[in-house]
Amino acid sequence: MLLIAAAVLVARPTSAESGGGTGLSGDSGASARVARLYEEAAVATQRYEVGRREAEAQRGEVLRLEKLLTRERARVAELHENLGRMARAHYRQGGGVPYTAQLLLAEDPDELMRGHRAARQAETAVDNAVAGSRRAEARYAADRAKARERWQELDRRTAELAGTKRSIEKKLEEARWELQGRADASVAAGACRGAVRLDQPGSADTRAWVAPVSAYELSAGFGSGGERWVNRHTGQDFAVPIGTPVRAVGAGRVVRVSCGGPFGIEAVIRHPGGYYTQYAHLAAVSVEQGERVATGQWIGQSGTTGNSTGPHLHFEVRITPEAGSGVDPVPWLLQHGVEL
Repeated sequence: MLLIAAAVLVARPTSAESGGGTGLSGDSGASARVARLYEEAAVATQRYEVGRREAEAQRGEVLRLEKLLTRERARVAELHENLGRMARAHYRQGGGVPYTAQLLLAEDPDELMRGHRAARQAETAVDNAVAGSRRAEARYAADRAKARERWQELDRRTAELAGTKRSIEKKLEEARWELQGRADASVAAGACRGAVRLDQPGSADTRAWVAPVSAYELSAGFGSGGERWVNRHTGQDFAVPIGTPVRAVGAGRVVRVSCGGPFGIEAVIRHPGGYYTQYAHLAAVSVEQGERVATGQWIGQSGTTGNSTGPHLHFEVRITPEAGSGVDPVPWLLQHGVEL
């Protein structure tokens, strides 16, 4: 009976293996969902920005055509005014008298004929100019109407893209905090749940060294003071949202994956040349101890585990795998061709 009971206990799957609510399967699903929504949000933002720029460009075209239309209308008014002045001058010079009588009464008929011919030519030129200007005005008005219609269409599409972007970002925010909740539970239990595999970015990075995250704001720097640190800050912080993919800055081998303590969930990588890089306060790791990694490979997702006041990545460069041997990461990365 004891042997049978032991056999049943061995055969029974653990909660992690069976994919329960607190198991690895749930963590993997949360991590994958965050990663997927992270990419969808980036694509939605890019599409929104493209649409916004197109709408702004089309709006600029409408304004340009409105200026041309206003200018052309002013030109027509000026031509009409010129034509009116010519008609009034012609009348004052005897334009109301029949042309034959003007010839009989004129002191110099040739001069009179030349004057009449010049006046007719001027009137014809003004008439042609007015007709041409009216055609241009009609063309600008039609172009403006088309441009305005296109602008309104782009505005509608941009509004739809903005709605899609907000919807994805809302889902992403919810998924991020679900992932962080699972990470906090893991840290509280003092046991890492294992690597959560993520689909790697499609294009391989050909550079030898990269920044640990692709988009960021630098916050606390190396050597800065703060009440949350015993001495001085030992790394460089990158302010990024929860779930941001964290990259290996260079090729190497994972020498540590741990949860708990001031760094929360962390990974440490040894690189050729004897330097080590640490990635701390993670929400999830996607590598295991002893695993080889390539430059730019996603090794985890950022979070706010451990001694952390908010979502960020704590990044260190060390000469040993242990804390207390750090060097300033910013000039070190710059020496390796990475400017933050």
